[in-house]
Amino acid sequence: MPYKGMRNLLFSPKRSPSSSNFLSPSRTELPNSTPRRLFSDAIMDRTLEVAGSIIMKWNPDTSTFANVTSLFYENRGEANDFIKNVNDLQRAMHFLASENSGSEKLVRAQNLMQIAMKRLQKEFYQILSMNRAYLDPELVSARSSVASTRSSTSDYEDEDGDIGPEDDIKIAGDSISEVEDVSNMAMVDLRSIAECMISSGYGKECVKIYKIIRKSIVDEGIYRLGVEKLSSSHLRKMDWEVLEQRIKNWLNAVRIAIKTLFNGERILCDHVFASSELIRGSVYTEIIKEGASILFEFPENVARSSKKSPERVFRTLDMYTTIANHWPEIESIFSFESTSDIRSQALTSLVKLSESVRTSLIEFESAIQKNSSKSLVAGAGIHALTTDVMHYLSLLGDYSNILADILADLPLPVKSSLPESYFDVSDSEDFPLPAISLRFAWLILVLLCKLDGKAKHYKDDSLSYLFLANNLNYIVSKVRKSNMKYLLGDDWLTKHETKVKQFALNYERIAWSRVVGSLPEDPTAVKSPEDVKECFKRFNSLFDQAYKKQFVCIVPDCKLRDEIKVSLARKLVGVYREFYGVHRLVIGRERDLALEVKYTPEDVGNYLSDLFFGKTLSGSSSSFSMSTSQLRPR
Repeated sequence: MPYKGMRNLLFSPKRSPSSSNFLSPSRTELPNSTPRRLFSDAIMDRTLEVAGSIIMKWNPDTSTFANVTSLFYENRGEANDFIKNVNDLQRAMHFLASENSGSEKLVRAQNLMQIAMKRLQKEFYQILSMNRAYLDPELVSARSSVASTRSSTSDYEDEDGDIGPEDDIKIAGDSISEVEDVSNMAMVDLRSIAECMISSGYGKECVKIYKIIRKSIVDEGIYRLGVEKLSSSHLRKMDWEVLEQRIKNWLNAVRIAIKTLFNGERILCDHVFASSELIRGSVYTEIIKEGASILFEFPENVARSSKKSPERVFRTLDMYTTIANHWPEIESIFSFESTSDIRSQALTSLVKLSESVRTSLIEFESAIQKNSSKSLVAGAGIHALTTDVMHYLSLLGDYSNILADILADLPLPVKSSLPESYFDVSDSEDFPLPAISLRFAWLILVLLCKLDGKAKHYKDDSLSYLFLANNLNYIVSKVRKSNMKYLLGDDWLTKHETKVKQFALNYERIAWSRVVGSLPEDPTAVKSPEDVKECFKRFNSLFDQAYKKQFVCIVPDCKLRDEIKVSLARKLVGVYREFYGVHRLVIGRERDLALEVKYTPEDVGNYLSDLFFGKTLSGSSSSFSMSTSQLRPR
């Protein structure tokens, strides 16, 4: 009667008969022999005797020595013989089952197989549990170039020059460390046992042991990395400082998890179950699915729960950058069909993070436009809105490569709403600017329009122009010193530098034109001492008025400050020096006239050199929704 507990011997792909010296009678034709005499009773008896001898020796139920001793640690040569004999026994069972499914020899072979599998299960568990440190994912991943068998889908053979499990791992000379040596041997032994158990129909038992032990290692690794499952509602209730720290932890954890934890487990799983891609995929998925889901769900939950304020966009970009940079590894490590949900989750997080960034940029533009501060900046200096916005944009510029992808299909403001001169220089249908460049140009333009409105609050037009010159010069300087210069280009910089000079010239014209105009174009045209005296009096009065008004002005940028001073000196000091020189003799003769000459040309130059240092920026305030201190330093 057939043995009722007979295993399904087709649990895994069949191994090639050439992998053993055991000869299948169905593949051997001998002259003058009957078809069913290909496997003689003598050969069958010999196979059962040899296999039974070594299997019973290591039967933990009948031998105290076998119960407390590890076969693979005690004698590796005998362990290899054990595996070989079990494989021979398995092939003999196939033959016996095809001949007579109720034969006593088959029953004996099945009993021996059960004992052998119990032994191998014990060995498999011991190797996995006792070598946790040597099979650490970080150690395994560090040696991936040696241990990985991911790209191989072929069977592994033991005999006749074919590839065997030990040939897959090369020991790198005498310098290999003891740790690496132990790790290598453990991986070799695990694969030998796994292949033997799977081919013998005990793959489920092997897989169950592997899943339990390795999943606990992955779960522990995720826990140690500080990653835990957090819902969107939970994250929404967190203070930003707490959430930001969670994000920082995640950024560190995801790099380690991908490069070592998940990668190391994939390498080990691929090696141990190299004979079956189906088993590899199923086992690996069960081991990492929970931990990987927790890891890759976090960015999506953050994107869904976090307030879309401009200053939080940088952490969002950090998470997006991390996933995007590791995407090739994610696709490679989670390449099984069974891990497609992990890839989908990572992709979903990318999409949600992208949407969050877009929303934050829209909120940022809205914050600029809603700025309603009417406070005048003391000395017509740089407005807080300008510094905040440009600091923010310069930080965004550091993410230009990532933003180029995120903003690629984000609708832009209609072209007609931007100055035509801007597009004439840099944008055309033949050579269109990238969306990210247009977006940065647009945000700066929104800022410039806002500043233009604030400049009108000055009662003195000269201060309005100096305010515009200072702020536009600051904008140009920030662009030139950041990645924005590559986004906006040289044409943009040249155009706006020209505008700075125009604003500065307008300031000079309005603030100092009356002083310059108080002196005659032709100094010799003034003849009488009275006319000369009146001319000096008029100059003194207008210069005093202008100097008193402009003394409080500030030009923070030293280059722009010097350019304005040089321009003023050329226009004012030169004309005054010429007039003063022509009438110097008259001044010396006329005592009353000498009293009216308040300044020498050198005095005028010295006074001008003291201008534009101003006082402080007190009085400068911004109702902008964020401040520089809120932005994360790079």
